[in-house]
Amino acid sequence: MTNLFELSDEQQGLLDHCDRIGRDVLYPLSGRMDNEEWWPSEVFPRLGELGLLGVTVGSEYGGAGMDFLSSGVILQAFSRWNHALALSWVAHDNLFANNVYANGSEFLKKKYLPDVCAGTKIGALGLTEPGAGSDALGSMHTTARKDGDHYVLNGSKIYITNGAVADVVLVYAKTEKDAGSKGITAFLVEKDFPGFKVAQKLIKMGFRGSQTAELVFEECRVPSENIVGELGQGHRVVMSGLDLERAMVSPICVGIAERALELAVDYAKTRQQFGKPIASFQMVQSRLADMYANVETMKLMTYRALSACQGVAHGEAGRGEIHKVTAAAIMFVSNTLNKVLDDGVQVHGGSGYIWESEINRLFRATKLLEIGAGTTEVRKLIIAGELLR
Repeated sequence: MTNLFELSDEQQGLLDHCDRIGRDVLYPLSGRMDNEEWWPSEVFPRLGELGLLGVTVGSEYGGAGMDFLSSGVILQAFSRWNHALALSWVAHDNLFANNVYANGSEFLKKKYLPDVCAGTKIGALGLTEPGAGSDALGSMHTTARKDGDHYVLNGSKIYITNGAVADVVLVYAKTEKDAGSKGITAFLVEKDFPGFKVAQKLIKMGFRGSQTAELVFEECRVPSENIVGELGQGHRVVMSGLDLERAMVSPICVGIAERALELAVDYAKTRQQFGKPIASFQMVQSRLADMYANVETMKLMTYRALSACQGVAHGEAGRGEIHKVTAAAIMFVSNTLNKVLDDGVQVHGGSGYIWESEINRLFRATKLLEIGAGTTEVRKLIIAGELLR
């Protein structure tokens, strides 16, 4: 059984290996991605060659066949050096690839996963809509009607990570209009299907370069064989996937926090005021100590949630202990990240307020992590609901 207080030697080795890749391959891209909202199209095929895509997908489909904790460790390392790219990686690898692997038919897995694991095709997940965020299921307006051996989709999705560059999107649509949060079906929609288009690429405050878009479906024809899971049972796919998504967002927070601490310590040692390094001042030391304690606690909550996911059978997520643990982890970790970055910017003083500084780039990323995969408020409702059940 995994020791929740530290990584095993094998997991630490994976973290160190991916940290080097993050530093050497991903970090040099981070400045331009932030400045220009630029996407480096060569990076996913490179990660595929390195065996770092399709991490939780079986080897028979081109994946690495690792567990969730290993996947989280990779994400933690990538997030230290390029959190925007790391967000795109987890949307591709967890929200799309793992979802298809867990819920897709053999036909769909063989058709899509090898290219996704190789990085030659990029995946995305389309759930949120302009009028359906926290109530993504109950307020969903995108519809799918049967037409022969196809379904015809109409509607839109917004804030879709990888949406502007995705080759295939896992899209949820209502197949039974009056079924409330039920009667939803999941479909795999290719970018070249007639009636599908990227309406706009969205410009963001943080995680810039990770391509976020609004997607529109206008009489978009999707083959019936592209249904993921069962007809009208897409809510089960959504709910089981959301717990895993929350667990996999936490390592992004940890990686960003670790990098912020490293930057703050280095700056405190080199920045001179009143004839000595600011690291010699107890008020600066106090902030560094708080940052360290918070980072270490974030790790424990993150590894706890990832470990819990490893013991959950397909279809068991979305309720019970795993529902509570993953919501608690991402709530605590994302809120704590905000504190870590606040201290980090304060240590940097005026230089931390400058847009181009790395600590500023990290600071601008914090708010999304309190909103995405269910807001802090939704996370509290989940925790309380399970405690009072």
